[in-house]
Amino acid sequence: MKHNRNATIAISILSIAAVEFNMTVPCLAQSKPPYASDQPLTEPVMFGEGVISTADDELNACFAPDGKTLYFSLNAPVNRLGVIVFSRYENGKWRTPQVAPFSGQYSDYDPFISPDGNKLFFISNRPIDDKPKKDYDVWVVEKANGGWSAPKNLGAPINNDADQFYPSVAANGTLYFSTIKREEKSGFDLYRSQWVDGKYAEPEKLSDAVNSQFAEIDACIAPDESFIVFASYNRPEEYGRGDLYISFNQNGVWTPAKNLGEKINSNAREYCPILSPDGKYFFFTSFRGFADKPLEKPLSYEQLMRNLRSPRNGMGNIYQIDVAVLHAQRQASGL
Repeated sequence: MKHNRNATIAISILSIAAVEFNMTVPCLAQSKPPYASDQPLTEPVMFGEGVISTADDELNACFAPDGKTLYFSLNAPVNRLGVIVFSRYENGKWRTPQVAPFSGQYSDYDPFISPDGNKLFFISNRPIDDKPKKDYDVWVVEKANGGWSAPKNLGAPINNDADQFYPSVAANGTLYFSTIKREEKSGFDLYRSQWVDGKYAEPEKLSDAVNSQFAEIDACIAPDESFIVFASYNRPEEYGRGDLYISFNQNGVWTPAKNLGEKINSNAREYCPILSPDGKYFFFTSFRGFADKPLEKPLSYEQLMRNLRSPRNGMGNIYQIDVAVLHAQRQASGL
């Protein structure tokens, strides 16, 4: 007890000294997640350039709770084969991605890790009971023996004979996703299904404050369901070929969705929003590239090839910005 008390006093003295003299105390230092930035990120920056974001088409990023493993999708543009891959942060850098153990054979996209880290949801057109599937369903793998279990189809009432895209799960287990309800004769809309007594309830369509006559897809729900960010296409106010929007949950009522503005959206396509596990950063996928704006002067062949083979060639890449950009929308709305 005496030694513990002395150790506590020593740590307290070091803490006071650290505050007074701006000292760094190694034993007190908190390890930052590898995605953390030493400087404010007030503009979108490409994430993991050269390893995560490359000249290929990357999308659908999500982190494990400790922030040291990133899952994302790689898209083969010709035949639309989606493969889920992952990269680990080791020895100060993101390692070359590997194919996830449950992917690589069928078309898989949209990985999302539950806030507790125990489940990874994704979509796939893989067969069910050896019967081919043309549409995408939501699947899940669970933590098992230090890895992931065999994929399991969520089944009804989540999946049906239409496409289900981009699962996102709140801390209470409520599942958000996009789909088409053919009986409504509309495009893609956003739905949620509550987790009740160990199973998913019948999905309910989000209100017209979120959904519209246009297409809504790729929704990221805040863990506490306080806001939702999603992609929408062909709305009159859009900046490009698909923009990101936000809606806030005010006592169970969704506020009218607002375009996230030109700080996030460009004249290219923006979609696939996620939040970092600590809630401090906002990530999204964008097709912005070197030719988004008129060029100041003609390119040489060498310059053209260098741009076409770079991450800024107009294929999908993952971008990061401070989550404050989302909170600014709340303040602008007077909430």
